[in-house]
Amino acid sequence: MDPEITSARQAANDARVQAFGRLQGAANRLEYLLGRALERECGITHLVYEVLLIVGRAGEGGLTMRSIAQEQVLTTGGATRLVDRMEALGLVTRTADPRDRRVQLVRLTALGEETTVRASRVHVENIERFFFRPLPQEHRERFAEDLRTLSHFARDALPRLR
Repeated sequence: MDPEITSARQAANDARVQAFGRLQGAANRLEYLLGRALERECGITHLVYEVLLIVGRAGEGGLTMRSIAQEQVLTTGGATRLVDRMEALGLVTRTADPRDRRVQLVRLTALGEETTVRASRVHVENIERFFFRPLPQEHRERFAEDLRTLSHFARDALPRLR
């Protein structure tokens, strides 16, 4: 408990509370803007796009459902339902892991690869427009690095899925 906060007014005006609120507000607005662009121009949600990137990063070896769940902070059931929808769209396939037949490996299909590339072109254009252009050129690299630090710290503080 921070002893300097003694009223709702003080809490609302606390620079730390305001800074986090601005971060959260910016993230929510950017998610909306960039997510709608992906849906409109590529027919996929931002969450589907993120999973396409995660699976694409894994390459030919594929990725387990547990890994997808951990990367996206989903339950394994939520990840399974999402991958079911992606499989129905023809974006990914699932095959048994040759080392452990109980484990399913998720891989991109040719359509998944093509969709990831097309969506990435749209996404990068919008990231430049809404995320980087408003910032002074000399701050952009440092800002991106600071966000990476915060993201990794928060990721490491989360409990691991079993």
